[in-house]
Formats: sequence, structure tokens, C-alpha cells
Amino acid sequence: MVRLREFDKEEALHAAMRVFWEKGFEAASLNDLTSAMAIQRPSLYLAFGDKEQLFEQALRKYTLWHASNVREKLNSKSSVKDAIHSYFTGLADEAYQGEDSLGCFCINTMVELASKDEKFAIITREHQMYLAVLFQEAIEKGTQTGELPADINTKALAQSLVVSLIGITVMLKARPDRLFIDNAINAAISLL
Repeated sequence: MVRLREFDKEEALHAAMRVFWEKGFEAASLNDLTSAMAIQRPSLYLAFGDKEQLFEQALRKYTLWHASNVREKLNSKSSVKDAIHSYFTGLADEAYQGEDSLGCFCINTMVELASKDEKFAIITREHQMYLAVLFQEAIEKGTQTGELPADINTKALAQSLVVSLIGITVMLKARPDRLFIDNAINAAISLL
């Protein structure tokens, strides 16, 4: 019996996430994945299942990381407006400073797979709703401190920010003129 090589499952999953993030589900081949993960196909199948199961695990890993990252950034400043503005401009800065703009793995998945696969539609929709909750918590904090009006519809405003986030993130993949993005960010922040 052939002995399968031992490997760090979390590191391998992180490597797979990166491949899927860069290439998407369809374009990522098993050779791309096993090469990046530094494992053989039998080990991939034993540890993660098939390509779709691996993709789902990588996407779920990403959504947990991304939500934690968003929460941290929204709580990074005492001013809610400053924190949200900083978060959006940080996305733009990252896109224009890097060589390739990968965008958001979850949004990329929504664009590629949500209309074709109900499971991925649900995962991406759940993540969008969770991001809306994070924005709503930040906005509510602003209403409690008096930075924002107490009578604003925090839920609708949070959902609007998520829609802006998705649109800006998708646009950033094509790197339009920076002023175009900055104007969109400023318009989104003006809702606050």
C-alpha cells in the first residue's frame, strides 16, 4: 500500500484558496491546485474531497478571514465615518498599488458561480448579509455616540454600503481612473 505524504492541512487549504482566488473555480486545474498545495491528488481527495468540496472549504475559510478583517477595520477608529471611509479607500489603495487586483474571493465567486450553483449563491449571500450586519453595528455605534443622526435607517444604510462595496470591488478589477473610484467612495460615504 502506498503511504500518503503528511502535510499541514491548513497551509494546503490556504494555498488552494489563493489559487481559486486568482483563477476562479473553472480555470483552476487540479494540477494548479496540487502544485500550489504541494500534495498529490490522492492526498487532496482524502483530505478535502473533490474540487468543488475543496473550493467550498477555501471559500468558507476566506469568508471567515474577510469578515474578521472587515470587523477589525470598522473598529479601528473612534469615528465611524472615518473607519468606513478608511476601509473603502484602503481597498482602492491596495488595488492600485498591487500588480494584479484579485478583488474579493467571495464577490468573484458570486459573479462566477452564484447564478449556476445554489450552494455558492447561498454562501455568498450569507457573507453579504454578515457584512451588512458589521456595517450596521458600526453605524449604530455612530448613532449612539451622536456622530450620526439617531433617526437614520441603520439597516438600509448598511445594506447600501454592502452594495457599494461590491460594485467598487468589481470595478477595481478593471482599474478605472482612480478619480472614478474615489468619487464613488465619497458618494457612498456621503450617505452617512
